[in-house]
Amino acid sequence: MTPPKPADVARKAKDAVEGAVDKTIDKAHELVDPLAPGVPGPEAPSLEEPTEPREPLPPKPDQGTPLPATPTGEPLAAEPTDFAQRGAFLTTSSGTRLADTDHSLKAGPRGPTLLQDHHLREKMTHFDHERIPERVVHARGAAAHGTFVGYGTATPVSHAGLFAEGKETDVFVRFSTVLGSKGSADTVRDTRGFATKFYTDEGTWDLVGNNIPVFFIQDGIKFPDVIHAAKPHPDREIPQAQSAHDTFWDFVSLHTEAQHHTIWNMSDRGIPRSYRTMEGFGVHTFRLTNAEGATSLVKFHWKPVLGVHSLVWEEAQLLNGIDPDFHRRDLADAIEAGAFPQWELGIQVFEDNPEQTFDGIDLLDSTKLVPEELAPVQPIGRLTLDRNVTNYFAETEQVAFHLGHQVPGIDVTDDPLLQARLFSYVDTQLSRLGGPNYNQLPINRPHAPVNDQLRDGHGQQAVHGGVAPYKPNSMDGGCPFFAGAEDRGFIDSPVRVAEGSKVRANPASYDDHFSQARQFWLSMSPVEKDHIISAYTFELSKVYEQTIKERQLLSLANIDPVLCQEVATGLGLPAPEASLELVDLPPSPVLSQVGGEWPADGRMVGIVVDVEDPSSLEGLRSLRQAVDAAGMVPLVVAVRGGEIDGQPVQRTFAAGRSVELDALLLAGCPAPGPDALVARDVKAGGTGAPGLDPRVALLVQECFRHVKVIGAWGAGSDAVVAAGVDADAAGIVTGDGPEDVLAGVQALMAGHRVWERFATSPAVTGSPA
Repeated sequence: MTPPKPADVARKAKDAVEGAVDKTIDKAHELVDPLAPGVPGPEAPSLEEPTEPREPLPPKPDQGTPLPATPTGEPLAAEPTDFAQRGAFLTTSSGTRLADTDHSLKAGPRGPTLLQDHHLREKMTHFDHERIPERVVHARGAAAHGTFVGYGTATPVSHAGLFAEGKETDVFVRFSTVLGSKGSADTVRDTRGFATKFYTDEGTWDLVGNNIPVFFIQDGIKFPDVIHAAKPHPDREIPQAQSAHDTFWDFVSLHTEAQHHTIWNMSDRGIPRSYRTMEGFGVHTFRLTNAEGATSLVKFHWKPVLGVHSLVWEEAQLLNGIDPDFHRRDLADAIEAGAFPQWELGIQVFEDNPEQTFDGIDLLDSTKLVPEELAPVQPIGRLTLDRNVTNYFAETEQVAFHLGHQVPGIDVTDDPLLQARLFSYVDTQLSRLGGPNYNQLPINRPHAPVNDQLRDGHGQQAVHGGVAPYKPNSMDGGCPFFAGAEDRGFIDSPVRVAEGSKVRANPASYDDHFSQARQFWLSMSPVEKDHIISAYTFELSKVYEQTIKERQLLSLANIDPVLCQEVATGLGLPAPEASLELVDLPPSPVLSQVGGEWPADGRMVGIVVDVEDPSSLEGLRSLRQAVDAAGMVPLVVAVRGGEIDGQPVQRTFAAGRSVELDALLLAGCPAPGPDALVARDVKAGGTGAPGLDPRVALLVQECFRHVKVIGAWGAGSDAVVAAGVDADAAGIVTGDGPEDVLAGVQALMAGHRVWERFATSPAVTGSPA
């Protein structure tokens, strides 16, 4: 009998995982509202504690697990539950069934606990060691499984197999914030990580990037400095997860190469609306090799299909308190709802010349970008995230990325920041994951055969055979053997290294710290410039030392006089003159987030109804279905929970808030509810007409203030006026019925927000005050 091929076994295993999960979909949809994500388990719980033994429940329909494989990469034809808890009964870690886990073994009911209580010792010892060291940076993360499909368009520059046309590769993507601890909030102003693990059949490739294309520093030796400066002050351990403090601004104002990244952070890019609406960048320049051995230099870009969108600052501040898990919840809910997040992977391609420059831009300087107007981004594949994790710790927390995980056709360059990361990533996993065998953890296991001759160490899960873990050998028949080019062996690009003396220095091309920061400013729309001014003013107002504020204003003067003057005015300080000649590079419109149109897939649409007004409920079911059919998620908002006219209420006036929503529909004008008391709900103290629940008035006012689309019909139009909102303002859609209003709302949502609702400041538009 011919043994099955590993690839066939892998595909069969994956089909088994997906097939087993599919069996639960119909049952799960019978138990939960299919239009509202967020169901916690695959079955609804019973009122009484279950007592009849049964096997563990399967994963939810939206969850996936790492593809079953041995520690050395051999695919396994396993079911999704084979690596989960097994059996109907509680056991010890060695499988002995237990009759009780509520009482310690004692010498009599009131006596001392006995040392022989092996179950107590095991349970407590494991609990005491549940936590591992969190990441020094990127500690707070969220992740999902998915698939990457190559377009075939990269083959002229890379012979990496995953780029072939139609080639499907399993991936695991982890998004993160940089500064905060694992328990911090999602919507802080910060850089976001965008790390992708490609489980290719030629080995694992890790593309570890950020949502900002440049970095604070040019040389990795300064990475501890910038992180120490940005982290909480070591004496008080505050502030958490933010850069609005003295040490950060002390560093970036003294270390001016950080100014380009800093202005990106102060822009709306620092507070993304969602991981789904966030760009990703490889930051560094990489080297690709094609089948003929020719090399090219490239920069990697992730382009979200939904477009690049951000929160407004007040939304971010409210969300940090209302829902600190907003981004991770948004990602999981979108996948559960079937609005699978997608990105196109693209590359900017440059000639691999000896200078490693393009149009005067040093490609090894990680504080510089190459405008897409000069080097267009060429799409080479599509990423789709379609499965949530099953266990946060086993997958999201234990995943280990490393830029040194390369595959044939992809290589690194001499970027000094990249070179330091090649060392640092391995080093940190040794500490965080307890030893050198972290790649044997299920989430990290390659989907390709592993014969590395590495042995022993903490966490060893493989059972290696043979007697000769060395090369060359004859005791193991010479195995493993070297792979030549015909066997797809990885070959480091044989590029010539420039001759030079050993020095601790940068090339002269690294000296320009301001021209691209100014280019970014000049590329912004007026409303985005206002937001940047506001962000700098807020952050610097949190700085205690006056000299640090003054020093940062000197850097802003070298970026733009209007930016400097407006921030200085907000701080009550004089604006200094530029110390350098301002260089006007051409604006790059692609850097702006304003002006395009994008799909509204996965957006949250609130529908306010009046339970006392039957006309408010007319067509509610069909409206929810229409919103769902448009790829969005409808949330019914009412004075109380439960069901209304057979439709579930997902948010109450007390529990709902505008920052959860992307658009608001008003089907009624509900009077103040019985719980609209300040003593019960402080939001009930909001302003509005006596005939409208004050919490609905606040909902409308906040959506208006945050330039979101608002739709209303019937009595809902009265609610707009009662809330004190101008019904004729931009982005307010009124009509006779929900169908027409929804169509108008959808059209406006394509622009993400109604930015024209408010005028921008004369300073950034150049118009007279």
